[in-house]
Amino acid sequence: MSREGTVNGVADDRSAEELGEVDILFFQIGDSEYGTDASQVLRIDRALPDDLTVRDLGLPHRGLRALVFDTPEGEGHLKVDAVNGVRPVALAVLRRMPAAAGAAPYAVGVCLDEQSRRPVLLIDLAETLKTQGRH
Repeated sequence: MSREGTVNGVADDRSAEELGEVDILFFQIGDSEYGTDASQVLRIDRALPDDLTVRDLGLPHRGLRALVFDTPEGEGHLKVDAVNGVRPVALAVLRRMPAAAGAAPYAVGVCLDEQSRRPVLLIDLAETLKTQGRH
């Protein structure tokens, strides 16, 4: 099996319910919404001046909050403008970022936010540190 729910790129007979779901934490940086696997987030804290910002994700308007996550070197902190909630998303609707897209290593996929009906870039929080030379 090459991807969840597919065999050689063709959907198998399992229903979306059989594939399961993952909790995605949706958050804002500037005018953009992003998502991450909620299990990566240890807590949401007040942002500090030295907390991580990733230019390619956009600069926060105010960046008063930080997503705190675990890394091999300790905790990482990503400044965000808002946390929009945690919602379960069916694995069947998640899409991996194709290698041909040439996206940053932290951009792991996309999903459709059912509330806003817009695509949301899914990121790996620990990878954001590596791209900033903070690993």
